[in-house]
This record gives sequence, C-alpha cells and structure tokens, in this order.
Amino acid sequence: MSGLRTLLEVVRAPAAVSVPGDTMAGAAAAGLRWNPGLAVASTLLYWAGMALNDWADRDADAVERPERPIPSGRISPGRTLALAAGLTGAGLAAAALTGGRRGFALAGLLAGAVCAYDLGLKRTAAGPAAMAACRALDVLLGAGGRRRAWPTALAVGAHTYGISVLGRAEVKGASRGTVAAALTATAVAATAAALATLRSSSPDLAAFRNASAPASRVVARAGGLVMVAGYLAVAVPAQAGLRTRPEPDRVRQAVRLGILALLPLQASAVAGAGRPAQAAALLAAHPVGRRLSTRMATS
Repeated sequence: MSGLRTLLEVVRAPAAVSVPGDTMAGAAAAGLRWNPGLAVASTLLYWAGMALNDWADRDADAVERPERPIPSGRISPGRTLALAAGLTGAGLAAAALTGGRRGFALAGLLAGAVCAYDLGLKRTAAGPAAMAACRALDVLLGAGGRRRAWPTALAVGAHTYGISVLGRAEVKGASRGTVAAALTATAVAATAAALATLRSSSPDLAAFRNASAPASRVVARAGGLVMVAGYLAVAVPAQAGLRTRPEPDRVRQAVRLGILALLPLQASAVAGAGRPAQAAALLAAHPVGRRLSTRMATS
C-alpha cells in the first residue's frame, strides 16, 4: 500500500480531478460532443508531467522539500522517469485511439509542451506562461483545436498562469508582486470566461429549434455566469489573504484551492453551452478533490 501511495503522490493524483473538465469545457465551447477518451488521454499526460517534474526537480527537492518521494528515498529517479515515459506513451495512445489523427497531433503538442516546461522552462521567467500553455492546449485537445474554443482556453490558461506564479512562492512565501500577479490572472480568467459565455451560441439546446430558444439561451448563459461567480468565490479569497499573511503554508493552501477552482471555471463553459448535467458533474467533483487534497500533495 505504501508503494501505491508513493506512486499516487508522484503523479499528484488528487489534482487530476481538475483535468477531465479541460476537454469537457473545450468540447462544449466548440459545440462538439465530449469525448471521454480524450479526457483519459489528458489525465495520463498530466500525471506524466507531474512524474517528470519530480524527476527534473530531484536535486532542488533534496534541499527545499526533502519529504518528496525521490529525495526521501521512497522511489528511485529511474523508476520515476520510467513512470513518466510510460504514462506519456499511454496518453498519446489513448488520444490516437479515441481522437484520431487530430487528437494524436494535439496530444503530441501537449506532451511536447509538458516536457519543455519540466525539463527547461520551469525555473525561467517563461515558466508560468509555459504551464499556462499546457492547460490551454488541454482545452483545445477536447475542442479538436477549433477556434471557437480559444476564449475558453485563454480563461483556463490565464488561471493556470496565476497558480504557477503562486507555486513559485510555496517555499519562501509570497511577495506583494506575486499576489498581485495571481489576482490579475484570476481577473483575466474570469473576464475571458464571462465573455466566452456571453458569446456562446449554446449549440446543444434543443429548444433552439422552437419558439423558446431565446429564453433557453438566456438560461444557459445565466448559468455560465453563475459558474464564473463561483470560480471567483473559490479563487479570490485565498489569494487576497496572502497580502497580509504570505507564509509558505498559506501559499500552498492558495495553490491547492486554485487548482480546484478550475472546476467552476470549466463548468462556466459547459453550462453556457447548455449542458447542465455535465456542469453539475464538474461541481460535484469539487468537494471530492478538496477532501483528497487534504490527504495528499497536489502541487
């Protein structure tokens, strides 16, 4: 059991609760049927990225976070790298089998972006932007790369940028500039999500084929905006609180909540497209993810 727990910790298993919603939001924004196979592919690639991150950071973690799986001796660097490679291959295979050539191509771009971040860009000034690009590509994977999903991809990417900026302060604590950057990214994400919802044609609403279409469109868009408000309610308080209490443990808490705040953000695109059941499923995953994150690291 301890070995399994170590593997789950290496891949940050609880954080994967936020991953399927990327492809779900992308599909909704593009007016496509959601492909669960692509959600599986993106989850596998996410886990691969987490494992590769631990392998790449093993020397720094030995100093900054000796409790992590590799520096604590619970797993070897070679096994961690093999895990990352295996998960990457599985993710690409799942994308090819369920998404065809386009799915495989987009998954390949995502895998390349993940490797570039973990192996070269993470500790540079481009690190947060690179991580944001990874999550934006995940949204586009679900959308088949279609332009209609770009605003939703921007929203998810902007939020991820803010999380990544905060993540850099998990060891030493957050500065005022760090907190301001995170709050600005959250504002950009909320604005992009709201605009995407307002511009949505809500293609899934059967009511669009009868006289009640305008009312149904209003209901769908209102639901999307409510989800945006929920996103702000989850993300902003933890980030704003860092202005007066910027200690590392508070930063880590803000990052954990920020990862889970992706769920209502993704739900805004889904609800705005007239898919209330899927939006409800994303919201239902939030308390599950929060409970799991208290038992195992997510960042």
